[in-house]
Amino acid sequence: MEKTREFLKSIGMPGGDAYDLPTSEKRFADGGQFRFEVPGIQGPKVMKALLEAMDSYGLYLHRVTQTQGIMRLSDDDISKMVELAHQYQTDLILAVGPRATTDTSASVHTEEGVRMGYRLRGQEQIVRAIEDVKRAVRLGCRGFLVYDEGCLWALNEMRKAGEIPSDSHFKVSAHAGHGNPCSAKLLETIGADSINPVRDIQLQMLAAMRQAVNCPIDIHTENPKSTGGFIRHYEVPEMIRIAAPIYLKTGGSVAATHSWDSTEDDARKRAKQCSLVKRMIDEYYPEAVWSPRGSLV
Repeated sequence: MEKTREFLKSIGMPGGDAYDLPTSEKRFADGGQFRFEVPGIQGPKVMKALLEAMDSYGLYLHRVTQTQGIMRLSDDDISKMVELAHQYQTDLILAVGPRATTDTSASVHTEEGVRMGYRLRGQEQIVRAIEDVKRAVRLGCRGFLVYDEGCLWALNEMRKAGEIPSDSHFKVSAHAGHGNPCSAKLLETIGADSINPVRDIQLQMLAAMRQAVNCPIDIHTENPKSTGGFIRHYEVPEMIRIAAPIYLKTGGSVAATHSWDSTEDDARKRAKQCSLVKRMIDEYYPEAVWSPRGSLV
């Protein structure tokens, strides 16, 4: 076992999970350690309600994430969400579709086939996913939530070739099921600009993942019932300390599922959850550095 650990270290990976929970010295380009992200915001009216509610709490977001898929939005929906993102100085992340759950195959809906997650079946689905991204790019969006590693690689190649804007950025979903440093390194290598590991990743695992990659890590501070329903607010200060730079994905417990069709009232409840997490940070890690509003790089 020790030889295996030594080899992993020789290729730049941690030799095991970081039970000593070392402090991360890595930061966002603006010097910040953490940012807030609210997922599951499926349209412009709900997005507006969320951003107004965040203002009422004296808080701000760096990311608003739509999870149902670009193909579920009209051009007008996307344009309005892009406009709101500019107005409130936040990043807009749109989910790439189609996905296995909307494909003509029933496999993903079976007990064993569920392991496919939201990955894509066949090259035509890759083509369609890229078309989804290109459409959103034309309407002004630059942030994309990706579920399929092959699609991520292809989109990164397009970005390098100038087929899509160089400032496009790709976030890998927790639904891709990655939870170790080697997987995180692979994702970063093929184009991930931020990585959302599995929702129940433990602190020592998270600390080891931070040692392997430089890109931001996105962590669910709470979860819908469909993915466990656990709330990790008390862990947030340590998450920031050991895993910076980190996006705190907050408000998920308001929803029943990943693609929950949030209402405007749901959006206001998600904003409240952000205020509760911020209270934890203020009490237990007050020196933590929150990225300034509008700092999106």
